[in-house]
Amino acid sequence: MSGGAQDQRPVVTGLGVVAPNGVGVKEFWAATLDGRSGIDWIRRFDASGYPVRIGGEVLDFVPKEHIPSRLLPQTDRMTQHALTAAGWALQDAGADPATLDEYEMGVVTASSAGGFEFGQRELQKLWGQGAEFVSAYQSFAWFYAVNTGQISIRHGMRGHSSVLVTEQAGGLDAVAHGRRLLRRGAVRFMVTGGFDASLCPWGLVAQIPHTHLSRRDDPERGYLPFDADACGYVAGEGGAILILEDRHAARRRGAGQEYGEVAGYAATFDPPPGSVRGPALARAIRGALDDAGMNPGEIDVVFADASGVPELDAVEAAAIAEVFGPRSVPVTAPKTMTGRLYSGGAALDAATALLAMRDGVIPATTGTTNVASGYDIDLVIGQARETPVRAALVVARGCGGFNSALVLRHTD
Repeated sequence: MSGGAQDQRPVVTGLGVVAPNGVGVKEFWAATLDGRSGIDWIRRFDASGYPVRIGGEVLDFVPKEHIPSRLLPQTDRMTQHALTAAGWALQDAGADPATLDEYEMGVVTASSAGGFEFGQRELQKLWGQGAEFVSAYQSFAWFYAVNTGQISIRHGMRGHSSVLVTEQAGGLDAVAHGRRLLRRGAVRFMVTGGFDASLCPWGLVAQIPHTHLSRRDDPERGYLPFDADACGYVAGEGGAILILEDRHAARRRGAGQEYGEVAGYAATFDPPPGSVRGPALARAIRGALDDAGMNPGEIDVVFADASGVPELDAVEAAAIAEVFGPRSVPVTAPKTMTGRLYSGGAALDAATALLAMRDGVIPATTGTTNVASGYDIDLVIGQARETPVRAALVVARGCGGFNSALVLRHTD
């Protein structure tokens, strides 16, 4: 491929993170490299009567310190996180939306639950006080697309706006859709990523029937993907926003950095239970590599979906070993320090992979100590592994059969 064509590839120029183990990129990355977890006993409400009592809560976030007062009564916790991260990502990219063409800026985000906590609060008003006490903002604050809408309104972005709802896979699907729009020339500047925040009584009750949630009370042993003692996953809240730009346009405007290129993507869908067809995750991984024009040996690390559910971990480990060869590529799952953030999880993994590329270090899968027999993968455990990272693969699977894979590559 010629250098001119290469410059047209979308690159990430800014990051914004709100996570259980760190609010802001600097705090999150330091905690991740140190192995500091944000998973603990749920504190924002009394969960003692629930079978699930631990989670990855964002406790160091004070909305009024980051959100204009007029927006506080309009927005759910999820949206407050997303708005804050979007502002930080724009700042990180050195981009002032007021100086850019409003119709060439777009927003694509992912959410799997919408504004659950806001909805719970308004339903309590409806049942306890009457319909006249329900906020008019309930009409949109609960909606899956609200993060996209609020970000686009706040920053005057009038280009393409949409939302992806594919559960955990959504964070990757949103980034990939932003890439697609940039390559088509529909926009020149994309705000993309994913956020969820459903750790409230109503949200937790909605998740409990799903048998994949860990019931273990020990925060250090509740979420152990690929471990012989794995017992499910821990739910968390938060996510990440990425600024995605055409590389040539980013350099022309003087972007301060390029974290990496979104080089390849593919998505597949698993067959229904009982089908004679097998899981489609390996096909998604191969598709992403093919889209990037890369072979498996060029990938330096895989950021795993890491469900923590033994049968699903087995499928993922087998897919990685099938594509890359047994123990042929480092595999990591730093989400063990945050919990699974649903749509925010894959976006946060993508941001983490870009930071790993920047600094040449692979964060560890904390908690997991005894990789289950039969998992032929080189799981990074114990401590971070310093090594050059030129290309990373991020894998995500959503409840119901969604599989997504994204290849991120160094731009030098």
